[in-house]
Amino acid sequence: VPDPGCTAIRLSDRHFGVGGDGLVLISPSDCADFDMDMYNADGSRSDMCGNAIRCVAKYVYDRGLTDKTVLTIATRAGVKTLWLNVENGAVQTVRVCMGAPDFHPQTIPVAAPGATFLRQPIEAGGKTWLVSAVNVGNPHCVTYVDNPDALDFPRIGPAFENHPVFPARVNAEFVQVIDHRTLRMRVWERGSGETLACGTGATAALAVSALLGKCGSEADVLLRGGTLHIEWNRKENLLYMTGPAAFVFDGEVTL
Repeated sequence: VPDPGCTAIRLSDRHFGVGGDGLVLISPSDCADFDMDMYNADGSRSDMCGNAIRCVAKYVYDRGLTDKTVLTIATRAGVKTLWLNVENGAVQTVRVCMGAPDFHPQTIPVAAPGATFLRQPIEAGGKTWLVSAVNVGNPHCVTYVDNPDALDFPRIGPAFENHPVFPARVNAEFVQVIDHRTLRMRVWERGSGETLACGTGATAALAVSALLGKCGSEADVLLRGGTLHIEWNRKENLLYMTGPAAFVFDGEVTL
């Protein structure tokens, strides 16, 4: 693809075609089984996408590009290991090692001093919010609400994404704590707007919630597009995401 950013903008447009949340390019890798390159709907490049990496795993296995059920995939956020649950010759769910959460403001990045950026007030959309930031392959900002469905997302989402405290922009998760093993959330992704699900966002929500004592070390995260199960192995300090991947259709496009 000669200009993947422009191609992502064109193919993601839901008004003049099928549309999507972005463009994923799969290629051979020198350090893993495959390489994954992700571009958001606005053409910006993403370091990591939890939903996309599950789809990559299903694509390469179901299309016969590999017969491995344990894969490594290189991303701009490092090499990720994936375990494929295969039934009747097709991948149904994928478990991904998402790596260790990074709570350091300098590397999230957050334009703020200190060792962490947890439960800090910011002004966005005409309101003060208490937010907590973490990097799980890309930058995330988690805040807690009583009812995610009641939010004016078209107004609030861009205010979070482009807030000056986040110099590289940010993905924002609005989380409702259902119980110690269940979280519900809506997500606004930098470069794509509201999406029905976000793997790294669900991972960020679990990491922050567990650290703040709002849930246990593993929980189901309920999103508008389905449910993801997130685990934080505190002994290894590694996060794991498990979720489905489904084939919808295929086709051809002239670039």
